[in-house]
Amino acid sequence: MSRPDLVLGVDVGTTATKAVAFDARGDQHGSGEAPHHLDEPEPGAAVQDPEALYEAVGDAVRDAVADVDPARVAAVSFSSAMHGLLALDAGGDPIGPLITWADSRASDVARELRARDGALALHRRTGTPVHPMSPMVKLAWLRRARPSLHAAAHTWGGIKELVLARAAAARVADTSCGSGTGLLDVATGTWDPEALEIAGVTAAALGDPVAPTTVVGHLRERGWGLPTGVPVVAGGGDGPLANLGVGAVRPGVAACSIGTSGALRVTVERPAVDPRGRAFCYGLADGRWVVGGAVTNGGLVLDWARETLGRPVEELLAAAADVPAGADGLLAMPHLLPERAPHWDVGGAGALVGLHHRHGPGHVTRALLEGVCLQLRLVLDSLREAGLAVDEVRATGGFARSDLWRRLLTDTLDLPVGFPTVDQGSAFGAALLGMQAVGLLPPGADALVDAAERIPLEETLRPGADAATYAARLPVFEQVHDALGDVTAALGQSSAASATASSSTRASSR
Repeated sequence: MSRPDLVLGVDVGTTATKAVAFDARGDQHGSGEAPHHLDEPEPGAAVQDPEALYEAVGDAVRDAVADVDPARVAAVSFSSAMHGLLALDAGGDPIGPLITWADSRASDVARELRARDGALALHRRTGTPVHPMSPMVKLAWLRRARPSLHAAAHTWGGIKELVLARAAAARVADTSCGSGTGLLDVATGTWDPEALEIAGVTAAALGDPVAPTTVVGHLRERGWGLPTGVPVVAGGGDGPLANLGVGAVRPGVAACSIGTSGALRVTVERPAVDPRGRAFCYGLADGRWVVGGAVTNGGLVLDWARETLGRPVEELLAAAADVPAGADGLLAMPHLLPERAPHWDVGGAGALVGLHHRHGPGHVTRALLEGVCLQLRLVLDSLREAGLAVDEVRATGGFARSDLWRRLLTDTLDLPVGFPTVDQGSAFGAALLGMQAVGLLPPGADALVDAAERIPLEETLRPGADAATYAARLPVFEQVHDALGDVTAALGQSSAASATASSSTRASSR
């Protein structure tokens, strides 16, 4: 029998789980995908059913291996969306929903923690901004707002910890996903005492930190279409693994992804956060980290436009393509959800500025897409301010299906942007870690870098004439962001007062 030569990379994302069987060249031999549902049961909430997510993993894996000889699968390795928080009982079963990165109910706690002395030092140690997305901040909020749930939890983790526990009986936390919790010292790979105190949890409740290339156990799940006993590899977070999976692993090369949200990251050899705390620093593997920034509002702005304007996405994109750069004077602050990098706004809101009668759905759509790209340009500039050179970008994500959006990103970043042939960067990154874990790749970071850089590009775009328009628009975009801060706060206070008055009126009329 020939030696197993495939590794199944499984990426448990926000909107779907994707499973792909890869060989060491990056060729795909089978794939599967299962969608996820995001629930918003109260203002600010963004949660998911962990049992449904686990079922989606099984569905995606079964589809991926349906046309593959199971004997060829050497390992299963995982990627997952970062910053999720899940309470588990003593038996390892969920006792509540998965609180996702998009949940903003901890905003008030985040404001308090950011105002404390030492907040920046905590950010620089853990690599994670003090922001509502952070599980550390979520835990501090649960301790106050949901004390019974906080006290009932035996252990805490994310969706990947649940999957590893059920599929391979492993109670671990990989240092890549762990670095996105705000609870892990990224330099030492151990849980941070101050962060644990703020969160009100012990190290024992979080699992043992392990390297992403660790074989944490062997598959015992019988419903995935694979033989039991296949090695299961810890893997890492979807953001860092996307850098690996698209070959953005050397100095000067950034990875940009735009799906529901977006991010821009560069790979570094030493963990560090810039002095102003505008970037995150998350673990990759074997002496590599990624430094960058995530934006909350990516593809979701297009979903909002489709629902609000009542037009199909294809029609909106076609209309936007007919609008000149700069959207004919319309500027969108696309902050439909509280924005993250580089300002890490705890509050904030979106806006359309310069709106006139002449503007139609195409203008609004183009302005929203330009706003997302401008936000990513701010992230790029913050990395340069921190002393990190960025000379080219490799981009992936659902946005890349749009020729218009590809061009907007290239012109706004004012850099060459390459689009890899592998469109599942995080899954391939997880697979590369799995290959190294079971000996299909040599050990060490250089072997991972060499394998990642073999991925060819299907297209490379270079900045065009519209780059000058976006360069001129960028300072205006920042000016509007700063000016809106006080306005948004005042509107929030007015809304809260109106809600309180309305509630009192209803109560008195009973």
